[in-house]
Amino acid sequence: MRRITEQNSENHSEKTPAPSGSTVAGVDTSAPPASAGSATVDAGLPSPAPEAGRALPAHLVQLADRARDYVEAASAANTRKAYASDWKHFAAWCRRQNLSPLPPDPQVVGLYITACAAGTAERGGRPNSVSTIERRLAAIGWNCSQRGTPLDRKDRAIATVMAGIRNRHAAPPRQKEAILPEDLIAMLETLDRGSLRGIRDRAMLLIGFAGGLRRSEITGLDLGRDQTDDGRGWVEIFDKGALLTLRGKSGWREVEIGRGSSDATCPIAALESWIRFARLAKGPLFRRVTGQGKNVGPDRLNDQEVARLVKKTALAAGVRGDLSEAERGQKFAGHSLRAGLASSAEVDERYVQKQLGHSSAEMTRRYQRRRDRFRVNLTKAAGL
Repeated sequence: MRRITEQNSENHSEKTPAPSGSTVAGVDTSAPPASAGSATVDAGLPSPAPEAGRALPAHLVQLADRARDYVEAASAANTRKAYASDWKHFAAWCRRQNLSPLPPDPQVVGLYITACAAGTAERGGRPNSVSTIERRLAAIGWNCSQRGTPLDRKDRAIATVMAGIRNRHAAPPRQKEAILPEDLIAMLETLDRGSLRGIRDRAMLLIGFAGGLRRSEITGLDLGRDQTDDGRGWVEIFDKGALLTLRGKSGWREVEIGRGSSDATCPIAALESWIRFARLAKGPLFRRVTGQGKNVGPDRLNDQEVARLVKKTALAAGVRGDLSEAERGQKFAGHSLRAGLASSAEVDERYVQKQLGHSSAEMTRRYQRRRDRFRVNLTKAAGL
């Protein structure tokens, strides 16, 4: 603590200057000094503006702008949004303690995550969950790294405190309820087949389930390759099914969705109906329906719409009617579709693993809510 006190007494004021930005592709994209709560610092991204006192050559300005775009493309929009919020939270705590978030001090970070666990990191706050604290720590490390001042998360002031927080407060993960085939059929019946919105939502639910897709993968689809800058993949429709090409953290992967045994539950038939009635030719696949449900706009749906759709239709269909409405609302989300496919597809586990894009069978098993956990009985195998 002595090191913090000495450092604090030297130069830590209410507003602290942010470091210059990182160098991207050999181009210095640093910004003028800004306060710790500024937009540039909160976003955690280098700015294409020239460094204070040194103008960027005109012929490099466009490259600097593109470099910033590539920095943003390095992580998902939801991740950047969460990291920006977490950095703002950390910077605000530092200001209240008359400490500086930069350059990163492991002791300061260790005190911050302790405050998060104790519920004192903000006025009137509550203790953060272990997963939230881990995300905040990841956000701090990412933001510091972007500024060229990496944080040593293995320092004992952080690692030992974090280990103690996990041991003291960690709880088993709360898994979302799986949407099983019979549940999905009931949910589809709650949608209006005669409206554009109902046709679209029907296709989203069936494609999401049959493909074992994440919500961002559903809404990130385009009708063809290289059609939008924000697309995460595209769809190709064939006689026997559809091929989805998706971009993920580990690269590109293909997801094959075969046609169903009935048009009423066939994901490909639902997709074809949506494309036909929405009169789509290019661009985002799933879009907003406007004009009192009569028009299809150009804008891509937000991935949060998938979670809302699953919750709404599950409640309307009476899925898990043995629970209260509040409990049911917490149990269903976009991941319920992925868990539903993993739990109900009666095929070799490796095919489910490939469909969901998991790197290990153990991860796939976490999604299986309805598997025989005691199929291999080591007790009997041992002779007992």
